[in-house]
Amino acid sequence: MFSIKKIIIIIVLLSSVVLPQIVSAQGLKNAFGGTNSPLETVRGQAGFEASDSLGTISGRVINVALSMVGLMFLLLMVYAGFLWMTARGEEDQVNKAKSIIKGTVIGLVLVLSAYAITFLVAGALNK
Repeated sequence: MFSIKKIIIIIVLLSSVVLPQIVSAQGLKNAFGGTNSPLETVRGQAGFEASDSLGTISGRVINVALSMVGLMFLLLMVYAGFLWMTARGEEDQVNKAKSIIKGTVIGLVLVLSAYAITFLVAGALNK
């Protein structure tokens, strides 16, 4: 029916039509005049201030991402613990649980070290 090549071409063409319209939405603030524009209303409801800088917004994004990583860590640890507790002496299941725990802890250490490096670099750039 459709080949991968045709699907990619359709996606590229549609994105070239749709994406410029998304960018044009930034000009709506001046179109409505004053501070009662729809974009200002949405910004206020989203919890952003007009004085928020790019650093503040990116900090919020990083905090949300770290919260998601923490949630994934918790879920994987609970899953691995459940596997281990229900293994009933099966070494394969215990080894699977151990490998999940090991991989989860390594992933958490990598993410936290990346956050620490980012925090130090951002702190040095803000001075």
